[in-house]
Amino acid sequence: MLLDFPEIPQELIAQEPLKKRDDARLMVLNRREESIHHNYFHQLDQYIGPGDVLVLNDARVFPARLRGKKSTGGRVTVLLLKRFGKSGAADRWLALLTPSLRIGADIHFEGELSAVVENKIETGEYVLLFSRPVDDDLKILGEMPLPPYIHRENAGTTAARELDALYYQTVYAREEDAPAEGTDLTGPKAPGAVAAPTAGLHFTEELLGRIKANGVRVVTISLKVGWGTFRPLQDPDYRRHRMLPEEYSVSGQAAHIINEARRRGKRIWAVGTTTVRTLESVVDEDGLVRPGSGESDLYVYPGHRFRAVDAMVTNFHLPGYTPLLMTAAFAGAEFLRRAYETAVQERYRFFSYGDGMVIL
Repeated sequence: MLLDFPEIPQELIAQEPLKKRDDARLMVLNRREESIHHNYFHQLDQYIGPGDVLVLNDARVFPARLRGKKSTGGRVTVLLLKRFGKSGAADRWLALLTPSLRIGADIHFEGELSAVVENKIETGEYVLLFSRPVDDDLKILGEMPLPPYIHRENAGTTAARELDALYYQTVYAREEDAPAEGTDLTGPKAPGAVAAPTAGLHFTEELLGRIKANGVRVVTISLKVGWGTFRPLQDPDYRRHRMLPEEYSVSGQAAHIINEARRRGKRIWAVGTTTVRTLESVVDEDGLVRPGSGESDLYVYPGHRFRAVDAMVTNFHLPGYTPLLMTAAFAGAEFLRRAYETAVQERYRFFSYGDGMVIL
């Protein structure tokens, strides 16, 4: 079966980031040769040629996780997904709750912040109405939304929050209100991504500097990673899965640089599945990337014909989730399965804080 990837031993699931981001290992997959080589991420620049374009997702993760209590005193974890708007002095959000709560239930947080469950949507999200706008509260109470497979004894402590605020964010993440590259538009006022574009976590300023010095053009696009990316597959037939829309933006400058490189026969490198999905959402039948912004619900799985991307930098992904299916579509399912088996044998570190992969 396509999703029959090897089980990942718990001890190989990275729980902490490396102090030096680009010290991560790098598995190099060559699709034409079906070969697998091993390197380190700080040597990525040796694979990218002059004139190639490296495309990064500059979405910024916000501290979307809040810890509260039910009226009965039981604990509730809230993951904010998207602001719905304000109602007077209140603040309405789409969110995930652990554990599930009934409609009408109250949640209480530190600092006299509270919320009421207004509704539950069929795809599993809740609508919460907060007692006040939460932006200032998130700066104090919010935690970076680490995935559930990261388990730490010090979760929620100041030390853990400071560690993840630094490392669960790419070095090139754009400030919320900063203009997107090549535009005069400011970023959305509402907080951005609720998960990091993790392939980009390995980059350092030094590595990016070497890549640029080699004559590579580095451009940014934006896709606000949300529930759509990490929502698990619900149907045994993965083709029937439905992607939830996520906001994207591609500037005219980025599209021009990509299209010009394509015209000259250079390669387009996408860093992460979110970057791939964005570019594949805005490319036309002739292979031209069109600038613009909107929402993408593109679902990429084996059988997809890639028009915008020639090489992909990614991480090792969880079985049963759409990023693995996209990577399988790009590398070939059998070849990728063999790569995962090799990664387990070679003791690679897996998932968000784990090692990297490049598919040529």
